[in-house]
Amino acid sequence: MSIQKMISEHPDVVRSGYVNEPLGEAVKHAMYCAAICNSCADACLAEPMDMHQCIRLCLDCADVCTATYRIATRRTGGDRELIRAQLAVCIKACELCEAECARHDNAHCRRCAQMCRECADDCRAALETLNEEAHAAA
Repeated sequence: MSIQKMISEHPDVVRSGYVNEPLGEAVKHAMYCAAICNSCADACLAEPMDMHQCIRLCLDCADVCTATYRIATRRTGGDRELIRAQLAVCIKACELCEAECARHDNAHCRRCAQMCRECADDCRAALETLNEEAHAAA
């Protein structure tokens, strides 16, 4: 099942004739990032060294990513301002988590850092399209 396809089938999106593809990619990667950060936090619990900061940032990032994908998939009504704010928060959470995970030499943290980087990049692209839409409407 494709989340982009689901968003494109929303009646308000169909009526407008505009599917924001970068936003769909950001939603998809926020979903993946939430799951990977959650898994990384759990794996950090099993590490022999103190990973408390990594666990905290992974869990925070997972929560922010979850909120981001949930808010951004709602297409009824005008919620661009909130989506833009949430994408900015998601970028920051991913940057913080990526930086922490990059400090650790284990496979789960490397994978998590990579996912956070991809999610942040996709959120930046989506934010750019929403900013362009806001300027065009003004």
